[in-house]
Amino acid sequence: MLVIGVESSCDETAVALYDSEQGLVGHLVHSQIDLHAAYGGVVPELASRDHIQRLIPLLRQLLNDSGHTLSQIGGVAYTSGPGLAGALLTGAVYARALAWALEVPALAVHHMEGHLLAPMLESNTPQPPFVCLLVSGGHSQLIRVDAIGAYTFLGDTLDDAAGEAFDKTAKVLGLPYPGGPHLSRLAENGDATAFDLPRPMTDRAGLDFSFSGLKTAVMTTWNRLSQQPMSDAELDKLRADLAASFQAAIVDTLRIKCERALRQEGLDCLVISGGVSANRHLRTSFDEHFSNTTISAGSTGGASTVDVVYPSLEFCTDNAAMIALVGSLRLTAGEQSGSDITVRPRWPLSELCCPGANA
Repeated sequence: MLVIGVESSCDETAVALYDSEQGLVGHLVHSQIDLHAAYGGVVPELASRDHIQRLIPLLRQLLNDSGHTLSQIGGVAYTSGPGLAGALLTGAVYARALAWALEVPALAVHHMEGHLLAPMLESNTPQPPFVCLLVSGGHSQLIRVDAIGAYTFLGDTLDDAAGEAFDKTAKVLGLPYPGGPHLSRLAENGDATAFDLPRPMTDRAGLDFSFSGLKTAVMTTWNRLSQQPMSDAELDKLRADLAASFQAAIVDTLRIKCERALRQEGLDCLVISGGVSANRHLRTSFDEHFSNTTISAGSTGGASTVDVVYPSLEFCTDNAAMIALVGSLRLTAGEQSGSDITVRPRWPLSELCCPGANA
């Protein structure tokens, strides 16, 4: 089955083609960063209007580039939530109209399940069971994956997610939109040991996250020190050192909780997905640590080092390839959505059921 994927949950417009037998055929993404930069953040109305203008030309280009036609399409998958209501509606209406015109089934896809399964777009596809760290602007979750749709939630964020903390801290330091990537680049020039920042909730049992206190610690330090007399070079160094120290605290906290989850579940495969999984320091830190970490394999009594799997950088941020993948998996399992066009700006991933349950 050849499936079209449509993604429009926030500020990327994306389309993709996924073949259930051959894998990903192609995908295109249009970013709205330049559109929203002047406002310092995403403007929902502008995002929705831009999606409307981009969807049809993007799909036409993708079909032309791949040498496929609409007559070959066997299903359409689209992001139904979570995300911005208006942005979601543009993609949902377009996808459902396309499916109706082609007389093929349509499937509403959970955006975060797309991120969760994005590593399956790679050649070294992780095989369940594994633990997934789903880490993005709005989510910091630890999930045990036993099969497609069979998810056990191990830990969640109690306040700011990791990506949200990156963006808010970047704003405190006076960095431009989008803040997270700018902070990560700045951190490369800083001293990660310059400030002893907290590793939140690592001194107690459990797998939940909380990063609001860490963000406040950076803000307090910056407000106190940046008011002192110093040269521009000294101020730049302060900013870089704080960025590096903050990033190290975030990554250490995520790594500690991941290892705790792996040991709790007796698993030796860790999947890291979502926008923050593109962070270079995170990947280096996790690879170095877990290449020397052994986990007892539950009832077997054996032990092995941890295999850490990431999606390619192009599949870390929002894209339609992951939506088409999930659509292909669930459509071939017999699922499809009803005729109503609905979106869910808030949609807990825990509400998903196994493939075939709604067939």
